[in-house]
Amino acid sequence: MTHPEQLVLDLPTRPALGREAFFVAPANRLALALVDSWPAWPGGRLAVTGPEGAGKTHLAHVWAARAGARLVAARDVATLDLATLPGDAAVAVEDVDRLAALRTRRAAAEEALFHLCNHLAGGGGSLLLSGRRAPARWTIRLPDLASRLRAATVAKLEAPDDALLAALLVKHFADRQVAVAPGLIDWLVSRIERSSAAAEAVVAALDRAALAGRRPLTARLAAEVLQSRRGS
Repeated sequence: MTHPEQLVLDLPTRPALGREAFFVAPANRLALALVDSWPAWPGGRLAVTGPEGAGKTHLAHVWAARAGARLVAARDVATLDLATLPGDAAVAVEDVDRLAALRTRRAAAEEALFHLCNHLAGGGGSLLLSGRRAPARWTIRLPDLASRLRAATVAKLEAPDDALLAALLVKHFADRQVAVAPGLIDWLVSRIERSSAAAEAVVAALDRAALAGRRPLTARLAAEVLQSRRGS
C-alpha cells in the first residue's frame, strides 16, 4: 500500500542542553571532568574540542548554567562590551576555529577575542573556548592571541562508542518528540557512520521521510533512507 506524501515543514528543533541530557561515556568522560573542574582551570581558560556534533555546544551550555556564563559565537565576539563586562565574569566563545572563514570581520573578531582574554585574565574571570581541533591548529593571524589560545588546557571529545552513539540517537529523536523502539536504535548503531554528526543527520532524515510518507519509523524505512543517503 502506498502512502500519499505530505508537505513537511522544516521546523527548528529545540535540543535538550541541560546536564541531565548529557550522556556520560568513555568518549566524553574526561572532557566533562575538565569542564566540571571549574573554577580550578589553569589560567582560567579551557578549550573544548571535538568533531562536529560531538557535544561541544552541550558542554558549553552545561558549564554556562553552572557558572552563570555568557555564551557568544566567535564571529560575534566583537559585540561584547568589555566596559560593562566584569573582569571576573564567565564567558564561553564557540567555534573559535571558524574565525579563519570570516572575511571583513576576521581582524576585528580576533582583536576582540584578544582583549577579552586579557580582560578576564586580569580580573580573575573564566573563558571557555570551543573548536573542532586543538587551539594549536586554529588559524589565528594575531600572534599574541594565538599564543594565549595555545596555552589553554584542552578538553577533547572523542568519537562516540556504541553506548554513546545509541544515546545520541535517542536524544535526537527525543528533541524531535519522536518515540522509537529500542530495536531500531540498535539497528541504526550497527549501520550508520560512527560520528555524532551522522547520528543527528540520520535522525533528521528519518523524521522527514516518516512524516512525508506518513509511515511508521521501522527498520525497513531506515534501510531505505540509509540507501538513499549513500546514493546521493
